[in-house]
Amino acid sequence: MNGLQAGQIGVLAALLAGGVGRCLAAETGAASAIRWHVAGQRLDAELTNSPLEETLAQLAAATHWRILYEPGVEHRTYAAFRDAKVGEGLRRLLGPLNFAYVPGSSGPAQLLIFNSSAKEATELVSIASDAAAGGPHKLDDELIVRVSGGAVDIDALAAELGAEVIGRLDELGAYRLKFKDAAAANDARRRLTERGASGMQDNYAIDHPGAGGSLSQAGLSTLNLRPGNAQGDSQVIVAVIDTPVQGEGTAIQDFLLPAINVTGSTVAASDSLSHGTSMATTILNSLAGTGVSGDTPVRILPVDVYGANPSTSSFDVARGIQSAINAGADIINLSLGGDGSNPLVHEVIAAGRAAGVVFLGAAGNEPLTTPTYPAAYQEVVAVTALDRNGQVAAYANHGDFVDVGAPGLSIVPFEGRPYYVVGTSAATAYVSGQAAALAAFNGLQGAQLEAAVRHGTTPIPPATAP
Repeated sequence: MNGLQAGQIGVLAALLAGGVGRCLAAETGAASAIRWHVAGQRLDAELTNSPLEETLAQLAAATHWRILYEPGVEHRTYAAFRDAKVGEGLRRLLGPLNFAYVPGSSGPAQLLIFNSSAKEATELVSIASDAAAGGPHKLDDELIVRVSGGAVDIDALAAELGAEVIGRLDELGAYRLKFKDAAAANDARRRLTERGASGMQDNYAIDHPGAGGSLSQAGLSTLNLRPGNAQGDSQVIVAVIDTPVQGEGTAIQDFLLPAINVTGSTVAASDSLSHGTSMATTILNSLAGTGVSGDTPVRILPVDVYGANPSTSSFDVARGIQSAINAGADIINLSLGGDGSNPLVHEVIAAGRAAGVVFLGAAGNEPLTTPTYPAAYQEVVAVTALDRNGQVAAYANHGDFVDVGAPGLSIVPFEGRPYYVVGTSAATAYVSGQAAALAAFNGLQGAQLEAAVRHGTTPIPPATAP
């Protein structure tokens, strides 16, 4: 953690504290001079003599970050740039002001702007839109429709309802239907209900998680593990339901199983760390941190549910989980989430758990008690983030649904540079690594493994590492 300075992108999440004062509303209807490219985690801006309040309003509207600033701070922005990484873009927008940026995982990213102390950042820049108001982000022009026994031709039914089938989970009789607008979707729901159908569900958007930021100074650690020749029952498979995982040229490539992509063929960007890669690396770093070195039977199964899209959906998360179960996953890492509870996702998780799969989910990066799904399902071990003092981090969810806590900061290497990831997503990956160690070296599986994770059992590595 050396080299983390206030005002850099790498400010520790432990700085996040303080209440929320009055709100500065970001008007989303006006043309924005700031643009946020979610998939690439890049900023564009064109501002001339813009007061700080206006700059932050534009930034909040473009990114949907949770932005707090210190009362009385002043700055005027003169900036014109394209395709800037987060840290570089914020520095050009905020000039001499200090800031702390924490990427989101299962909640919005957070940004604090201040003179000398992050605790003084108490005025909230709010986004004046329903989507940003904190409620579940329902896809109003979609329905998930369940049919049973092949008795219904889903394509014919969709055509009759004026919809397109854009997602299929045939083995569970679940289908994702898209309509021309919300009114058409509501009309289809009414018509199906009048026929006595009961298998309609809402589909929810789940935002693209941030990947983290680069550090100007930090030592690069070496992953002192080798993928042993484990096969069959001796192999422990950890599925990462996430964005694409970058393999080629990384320290983790030999641990990766062939990737599953539920959105179509997508190649991860080669010039920036993906969230999926950071989670996979954190899992293996956590495994190595148990004291194991040399050959290990643990493998990472990348399951891409985002592709190049700015968000995924409950339906595609369910497809990703089912695909991971079918591929033999023992542990499933869910460093993503949202406010919307979906019965299909819950059903797939419940069936997987009954078959012996252990699920770990991120509790969310808002200091609230509001449940985040899928972490809040009882079949999932919900993980929150701890700060360096072992306390629940100031930015992390802490509701009754939370089961365990783990370090919320991970440093991962990528293309010869250290990157950091902060949040409950990193904490979840850390616990997944511990679970993999318990499975690989202590022989725990299924319910025994889940119970050990919930009770914070420490893995015991082999007495003599190969």
